[in-house]
Amino acid sequence: MTVLIVDDNAMNVLVIQEMLKREGYGDFQFAHSAEEMFELLKGECEANPPKIDLILLDLMMPAMDGIEACRRLQADARYKDIPVIMVTAIGDSRKLAEALDAGASDFVTKPINKTELLARIRSALRLKRELDWHKERDARLRQELMLARQVQESVLPDEVDDSRVRIRAYYQASEELAGDLYAWHRIDDNRWAIAIIDAMGHGISSSLVSMFIASILKESMRTLWSPERVFNELNRRLMGLQWENELIHYYCTGIYVTIDLEQLKLEYINAGHPSGFVFRSDKGSPEKLAVSCPPLGLFDKIELTPTIVSLSPGDRLYLFTDGILGSFIGTDEAQLEQLTVFLHQHTDEGNLEQLVVRNPLDGRSDDRCLVEVELKSGGANYENQTEA
Repeated sequence: MTVLIVDDNAMNVLVIQEMLKREGYGDFQFAHSAEEMFELLKGECEANPPKIDLILLDLMMPAMDGIEACRRLQADARYKDIPVIMVTAIGDSRKLAEALDAGASDFVTKPINKTELLARIRSALRLKRELDWHKERDARLRQELMLARQVQESVLPDEVDDSRVRIRAYYQASEELAGDLYAWHRIDDNRWAIAIIDAMGHGISSSLVSMFIASILKESMRTLWSPERVFNELNRRLMGLQWENELIHYYCTGIYVTIDLEQLKLEYINAGHPSGFVFRSDKGSPEKLAVSCPPLGLFDKIELTPTIVSLSPGDRLYLFTDGILGSFIGTDEAQLEQLTVFLHQHTDEGNLEQLVVRNPLDGRSDDRCLVEVELKSGGANYENQTEA
């Protein structure tokens, strides 16, 4: 453990050093002014300052006093966690209060009482050890969250771009981990299943629910594939979760769509989610994929009735989570109207990317996800249908 003693009086430095030596403290650094203290803290390399566990700082020093020095220590992220014990001959309670407000952990008065000094040092170092433990734990947690985010993003599907359809997503998490997810699966040569889900809540809990949902979707899209069967399975599995706190209940909203590229039809269920849109190739009014049932995970039994929408080559489908609407003003309906105007006017990749990166007008931080599905004109099957 290293103690830095800062005092412009050499005798005071010697007395404090001797007191600490006799109690087993043996590693010291010395500075005779605040300016010298900061030079020492910088060390030979800015990126690798000397390890200091505690600073004993004289209150009254020339040029820069201990209070101002303490403020500067607190303002520097490299030093603000070093405990500072102010050493002072002043009995002015206002000055001592100012020193504590400036960031000092404690103070001792001159002439220094050995027992008092050692007790205050032990107290400061105990708090420092606890702080260091929390910092190390937080650093480990950040590393684990980074790994978890990489795992979470690794399950998201890659862009699809073939002769008949293009599927791509624009995505940004509000925190280290996200509650939004998207997925798609090729059912057969002519059919695709596409889902977008928003797990309620934020942070680790919603991201765990999101990963749970992702695992269910991966299997059920492959084996069950239809909107009613997939959402029924997802609702059943969410209702089967047992929460320790009965007042906390996690659920999700979502849209599940199947697209038949041969029959040119779309079948969907919207479980309490913001309406998706089908933008027609003839530039007419977009068709809403309106809510058709409650969110999943709230009720044991829900009525799941899919809706069928006809499609044409050149149509575009947009599915999104509510975080996308946060960059527009007004009510939910007004935000949806503004989004439709935006999507009519901006269909290129750069502008769509702006929907997930620009600042929300409502001030809330939320995950953002937008999925675009484009039915290409001129694909082989479309040409055959036109000729027929």
